[in-house]
Amino acid sequence: MAITAAAPNGISFSNISATTAGVQWEGGKGTFIVHATFGGGTVKLQYLSADATTWVDMGTDTTLTADGGGNFEVGRCQLRVNIATATAVYAVISPIVGAA
Repeated sequence: MAITAAAPNGISFSNISATTAGVQWEGGKGTFIVHATFGGGTVKLQYLSADATTWVDMGTDTTLTADGGGNFEVGRCQLRVNIATATAVYAVISPIVGAA
């Protein structure tokens, strides 16, 4: 599924407890929002590196150990939600429409 400014709600994951498959990000600014039962775990936004094998953490703003979120900016790539230990994860990846 591609996430673009034409799909302003982005993509959401409901009540998951395992790392997701990659989704296509068309590039630009976005926001990552998470609610979960963390229990000492983490939920991270990751992108697929240029070697097309290695998943890399987007950064500290999108590496969560408690409910919250963060913004990011990246070019066209694959994104995924990486879950370690957390359960009942609700996550949203959305483009920031109209962001310059």
